[in-house]
Amino acid sequence: MTENFPTPSAIDAAAREQIAQLGYEEARDELIGIVQRLEAGSASLEASLALWERGELLAARCQEWLDGAKQRLEQARQSTSGFPSED
Repeated sequence: MTENFPTPSAIDAAAREQIAQLGYEEARDELIGIVQRLEAGSASLEASLALWERGELLAARCQEWLDGAKQRLEQARQSTSGFPSED
């Protein structure tokens, strides 16, 4: 007996590109909305999986922004002191 499961990713290339263009606050706010919808539990399984996948991409986008900000701060510290900061 063969099960018919949905494809692993419902997020298309256009949606991925749109997420890649989001600023930190935009991605964070959309991610908060997705978490609220998932916590409410009113979406179907298929819709919940799609929301989860989009949420993962949004979380990764937020992390990119945070990593970039950390790197910029590190560079600023180095340029003002002339020495790498100790972490």
